[in-house]
Amino acid sequence: MDFNRTPAVAIWEVTQACQLACVHCRAEARPWRARGELSTAEGLALVDQVAAAGAPLMVLTGGDPMERPDLAAFVRRGARRGIHMALSPSATPKATAAALAELKDAGLHRVAVSLDSHLERDHDAFRRVAGSYRRTLEIARDARALGLPLQIGTTITALNVRDLEAMARLVGELGAVLWSVFFLVPTGRANPALMISAEECEEVLRRLYDLSRKAPFAVKTTEAPHYRRIVTQKSGRRPAVGINDAKGFVFISHLGDVFPSGFLPLKAGNVRERALQDIYRDSPLFQALRDPSRLRGRCGACEFKDFCGGSRARAYAVAGDPLAEDPLCGYTPAATLAREAA
Repeated sequence: MDFNRTPAVAIWEVTQACQLACVHCRAEARPWRARGELSTAEGLALVDQVAAAGAPLMVLTGGDPMERPDLAAFVRRGARRGIHMALSPSATPKATAAALAELKDAGLHRVAVSLDSHLERDHDAFRRVAGSYRRTLEIARDARALGLPLQIGTTITALNVRDLEAMARLVGELGAVLWSVFFLVPTGRANPALMISAEECEEVLRRLYDLSRKAPFAVKTTEAPHYRRIVTQKSGRRPAVGINDAKGFVFISHLGDVFPSGFLPLKAGNVRERALQDIYRDSPLFQALRDPSRLRGRCGACEFKDFCGGSRARAYAVAGDPLAEDPLCGYTPAATLAREAA
């Protein structure tokens, strides 16, 4: 797939309404729906735009997408257009087995839930709603009972960085097919103090690789593309060009604004005014983020930049420059070492 022309993944924040109040929420979600959300008709048109752009996967997220009563219509439209439709519901009473069954009948392909600790008290403290942990497990079990593939997302922070192996065991016990490990970007409600250090990140990525070799599920990272460097270093296999912010990835807000990712709040356009595929292909911001020669600092000097490139969202959040080096990567490029040795 040519990521200069076609996104592999389109994420749509169907609403910012959510009954949780997670400490790291990039959307700064609130309990009510915004007046300017895309309407049902506009949402269906967006699904058509995602199909026209050629994206094979569309994820409905939020906030909590279950706050939208028209969710099944979007799933049905996407499935009919040949898109794999995935859902990322919040752990609230709205994500019932009956609601998931209706979405499966509409063509839902996968369910993704978030677990940020193997301990109930720690997860609930992170989500700031008592009972969130138990509700998450119920949703996971309901999805499996319905035959829906289950994906589990975990955000790595200073609060849970030591719990990786325990979390991996729980992910396996729940029967997930994929563990998506997020690395905190200090945007929205996320406090920079929750970030781990570059040295801790390197350790976590190496532990993830070791876990991936024996786990009954696949492992991927979000906002830590340097995991691909770890895989290359430890396996000797160089991966294909990977997805990154604006590179195979596009995020559409509840208002129709288009961003390189949900964690990089630089607007490239709006689907009410311009076709998604045109924004993705032609936006100067997206084009710059897809060009590794534009990267600066250690990312610009790195021999792995073509298939890594660092987190553009974290670079912007910390340095105010989406092309700066990723502060959560502790790797020193070979070119830098050569200069220092000389």
